[in-house]
Amino acid sequence: MERITQVIGQSGAFLDALEKASRAAELDRPVLVIGERGTGKELVAERLHRLSRRWDQPLVVMNCAALPETLIEAELFGHEAGAFTGAAKARAGRFEEADGGTLFLDELGTLSMAAQDRLLRAVEYGEITRIGASRPIEVDVRIVAATNEHLPDRVEKGTFRADLLDRLSFEVVTLPPLRARAGDVMVLADFYGRRMAAEIGWLDWPGFGPAAEAALRGYDWPGNVRELRNVVERAVYRWDQDGPVDAIQIDPFDSPYRPRARAQPPTSESSETAGQAAAPATPAFDPSGDFKEQVAQFERSLLAQALAEQRYNQRATAEALGLSYDQLRHALKRHDLLGGSPG
Repeated sequence: MERITQVIGQSGAFLDALEKASRAAELDRPVLVIGERGTGKELVAERLHRLSRRWDQPLVVMNCAALPETLIEAELFGHEAGAFTGAAKARAGRFEEADGGTLFLDELGTLSMAAQDRLLRAVEYGEITRIGASRPIEVDVRIVAATNEHLPDRVEKGTFRADLLDRLSFEVVTLPPLRARAGDVMVLADFYGRRMAAEIGWLDWPGFGPAAEAALRGYDWPGNVRELRNVVERAVYRWDQDGPVDAIQIDPFDSPYRPRARAQPPTSESSETAGQAAAPATPAFDPSGDFKEQVAQFERSLLAQALAEQRYNQRATAEALGLSYDQLRHALKRHDLLGGSPG
């Protein structure tokens, strides 16, 4: 787990989640941290440990999704020599390493049912048994687990143990996505921008220009804080002009030269409708119609489609169409599209 201890934000939703985690940290009980990817579940897990009475004991991290199912149990509970092929010597598991401290289980929802059974016993009775051993080992471990799944749904589907969920959910801290953290986007962007500027040797931090700020505020950040950090740091290191950073590229893969997806051969069922499905969203050619009117209709359709694809971010739309910002604004005004809606 990356050891960055800053937990940054000032929105009410985010501060409420932090307060909930801080209060739960004092109690020696399991905590579930729920949130979308990139919302900072690892940082909250570390906060839970640092504010607990176990702060001076080990914080052991295990990403349950990073190991094949056949090795998860051995990684968690350890094994004796000869317990399975390749086990040349005995090895302590993560529970033994975390004895007296905190064990953070990331991606909890990926655990197999067999691993869930063994985890339940460890949580319930405070003891684990190495694979291949006959005697249990007592351990004193606090569990903090994280997932981006709604585990009650997994219980309903029979893929997660209800009794294990009951044991682990003494407290549940649900982190809000960045789109729900009003005002935090620019606070975080300024922090990551300053840090990147210092890293590449800038003498001062000029901040963001109006176009960059509009792009940052106008995006809904499906990748949350992690995505925002990448976008901001990329923008700062690419900026080679004086003054505030004023160019943002949200999608690093956006390029007119990016590889095209390989076309799939049409199936017999779809061959009849392939022409209809692939029909462009441009006006049909009418040889009897007015040429200028049809060109205007095509241009308006193209602008509206590009705006929608770029989430009505005009800077991004101009870049996608190969226009300057002023050229795009004139075209949008000419076609009455400055309101940002396709209609």
